[in-house]
Amino acid sequence: MLLKLTEYAHGGGCGCKIAPDLLKKILADLQPISDINLLVGFDQSDDAAVYKINDETAIVATTDFFTPVVDDPFTFGQIAATNAFSDVYAMG
Repeated sequence: MLLKLTEYAHGGGCGCKIAPDLLKKILADLQPISDINLLVGFDQSDDAAVYKINDETAIVATTDFFTPVVDDPFTFGQIAATNAFSDVYAMG
């Protein structure tokens, strides 16, 4: 059975995001995380978080969600992976 991923999307890719003011209201009660090892967190509004493991190693983590923009799952996986990596790349 061939599924068309775009049949399950009611919008287009990143265009399905909610308005910034609404997001701010939704997240208003979120308590900040206080951890000395969290080098980049929510409060910086950056593209990814950076967590220090030790003096030489840190983890960069990003998460994203967007609706399918193509029907082929493999191609959509490539697009999603590139999108996630671009968040890390944007941080410099």
